[in-house]
Amino acid sequence: MAFSKENRANTLSGILFVALFSASATYLADFPSLKNLGISPLIVGILLGMVYANTLRNKLPAEWVPGIQFSMKIILRAAIIFYGFRVTFQNIEQVGIPGIITSASVVTLTFIIGYFVGTKILKLDEDTTMLVSAGSSICGAAAVLATEPVVKGEPYKSAVAVGTVVIFGTTAMFLYPYLYKAGFIPFDAKDMGIYIGGTIHEVAHVVTAGNSVGEETAKYAVIVKMIRVMMIAPFLLVLGYWLAKKRGGQEGKKTSITIPWFAVFFIVVAGVNSLDMLPHNLVGSINKIDTFALTMAMTAMGMETNVGKFKNVGLKPIYLASILFLWLIFGGFYIVKFALNF
Repeated sequence: MAFSKENRANTLSGILFVALFSASATYLADFPSLKNLGISPLIVGILLGMVYANTLRNKLPAEWVPGIQFSMKIILRAAIIFYGFRVTFQNIEQVGIPGIITSASVVTLTFIIGYFVGTKILKLDEDTTMLVSAGSSICGAAAVLATEPVVKGEPYKSAVAVGTVVIFGTTAMFLYPYLYKAGFIPFDAKDMGIYIGGTIHEVAHVVTAGNSVGEETAKYAVIVKMIRVMMIAPFLLVLGYWLAKKRGGQEGKKTSITIPWFAVFFIVVAGVNSLDMLPHNLVGSINKIDTFALTMAMTAMGMETNVGKFKNVGLKPIYLASILFLWLIFGGFYIVKFALNF
């Protein structure tokens, strides 16, 4: 047991080791050069972890490994739960029916298209396909993290999925404001916010792209993005049910449905946050701690990622992510146009 009397000290040492790397990631992410690119501590954390995993990992005491795994699994689930403090049910009311239709359509259609293209056309393995599709559908790296325990894929597959988020989320962050200012996107400021929030990967990317267009656009972009974030919970519940039925049927076993309780608690926390009972400065502090916890989970995931395993994946995840990127740009545009009729 990781926290038995004999192993407790070593497990805590492993957790502290991950925390030190995560603190470094947080410090580096605050550099203007990275901050202006919308690169979050989560992304820096997984990169630092991967560098360590493929250089000095063999120097790590084996007794510390349970601490890394605890960070990657237990701290991850706790962080997803407290991610609920970033959203409120009032967010939905602010953007109305168009924001809801856009968010629900993008999440649902992007994942379905991604799964079909990945498994049927590109012949990519199911786990990587679902992780890449989840990252594109919902909220980037955080969605990959939340989906990983349900999919039960290997850490390197999550790292691959996060890599696609970095590439295409960053590209979108620069591309959308440019296309808007050049007159290629015929939306007003509010509608552009719905488009940005409904189709760009990471929260940080949405904030940066929205502010590049204007204050009103940024406001609506963030609200729509938060609605997409809220959809993590129902998405994981449906995905967990579907995978249990599918994999149980394939193996000829009795179906056992595992409910991702952390997703349920995410909704509970969002509900509590919606009541506005807690002081705003306390919620802000919780969100900072939660970001660090997510960074720890990402860093630990990086530490468990051997680049050698990437050879088995090839460029197919990039192909899938690029197809979904184009779908989000063009398909997302027509989804927003359709939603604005309501």
